Amino acid sequence: MSFPVLICDDSSLARRNVQRSLPQGFSDLVLEATNGAEAMSILEQQPIALLLLDLTMPVMDGVEVLEAIRARKLEVFVIVISGDIQPMMQQKVKALGALDFIKKPVDADKLKRVLEHFGLY
Repeated sequence: MSFPVLICDDSSLARRNVQRSLPQGFSDLVLEATNGAEAMSILEQQPIALLLLDLTMPVMDGVEVLEAIRARKLEVFVIVISGDIQPMMQQKVKALGALDFIKKPVDADKLKRVLEHFGLY
């Protein structure tokens, strides 16, 4: 399966780690955003099937992105990848539409299992 993926994280190291964690051949097109505002701009300009989203970022954080996606009724699967592993935050992002929550640093096997669970791989 190959469809556009957007990785949104303010850390270039974290973005590279997430991209390397995607299953081999998962996507031919992987875009990057350094904050939520950039991610929203990309999401509004072109179809993105999967957004891998950090929570703690400048300009516009991950929760604000989830709220904006919901408000604009954008169709995109979202998996949150964050170091903020508080149970309340995990519940909040899922209530806002995130499919799942993966703790940083991302584990490739965990990401693959989540993608498989939701029929994305």
